[in-house]
Amino acid sequence: MKQLPKTGTSGPRGAAEEQIASFYQTLFQAWGRQHWWPAQSRFEVILGAYLTQNTAWTNVELALQQLRQARLLSVEGIRRTPIAELEQIIRPAGYFRQKARSLKNFVAFLDERYGGSLDRMFAEPTEKLRQELLSLIGVGPETADSILLYAGNHPVFVVDAYTRRILERHGLVLAKAKYEEIRQLCQRALQPAAAETQSLDPNPFSSSRGDPGSAPKRHSPSRMSRAKRSAEAQIYNEMHGLIVQVGKHYCLKSKALCDECPLGRFLK
Repeated sequence: MKQLPKTGTSGPRGAAEEQIASFYQTLFQAWGRQHWWPAQSRFEVILGAYLTQNTAWTNVELALQQLRQARLLSVEGIRRTPIAELEQIIRPAGYFRQKARSLKNFVAFLDERYGGSLDRMFAEPTEKLRQELLSLIGVGPETADSILLYAGNHPVFVVDAYTRRILERHGLVLAKAKYEEIRQLCQRALQPAAAETQSLDPNPFSSSRGDPGSAPKRHSPSRMSRAKRSAEAQIYNEMHGLIVQVGKHYCLKSKALCDECPLGRFLK
């Protein structure tokens, strides 16, 4: 992969952007495409974004499996299911009462504002829709941005606890940095990569790169993970998936396995 162009800024902020861009280059070359988000439909992505709050993805998969078995992985399915029944179906994901109410509230919002149509909702300008999502019960910035990026193909970077931990340990953000500050920093860092990728290769994500034998286990390709996206949205998608792998396997909360991590060489 060609070296990314500099962001055109100077000082610590410019250096941080260049280093984050190098993180992306290094991780994608090592591990390739991560096939995230694993789902068969946009609404399944939305359900997963709600259910994954404060729980492990393995628990979310159990809840989604039960929704699938009950044939409720649809707007209509959530709409017609009594809330007490919905609570029990999604119980494996934890906080099931709050999450059931939040899912019901989202469907009510979709019905009232967009006639139940995800097409109409995702056709809205990114910032307008982001503010609408943030106004809903149970939706914080990470959930809103996950819905926008993974279900709606909106070019918004998702910041999670792994992102914050990795960037902080590399001295790129402060411990008190706000979500929006980190999101904007990552987007500025990755936009040149999206522009270069788009100009060099019209379909750069058609295959996986890296050595699968030495990489953390990836999700299997799914309909949503292989969906056509803009270059910018796809770069944000891939970077978030790669950061999750670093956070899960190397940059652990209890300790950092820097000698084994592909990003270890960036530490000062």
